[in-house]
Amino acid sequence: MLTQTYLVSNISCSHCTHTIERELKMLDGVQSVRAEEQSKHVTVTVDKPETLQTVEGMLREIDYPGTRI
Repeated sequence: MLTQTYLVSNISCSHCTHTIERELKMLDGVQSVRAEEQSKHVTVTVDKPETLQTVEGMLREIDYPGTRI
């Protein structure tokens, strides 16, 4: 298991966090997702490092690109 946190600067409301969590939870290899409106952080736990590329691609695809922190 590997946990990675991203700064997603365009999170502005609970709808944003709900969308991010819903979309990322559907990806194979994603064990958990937590998106936080106030900190603008998205924390993802995945089964293997390669899954992070898929997570980052999905964040870009749904218009919530993130930067690893």
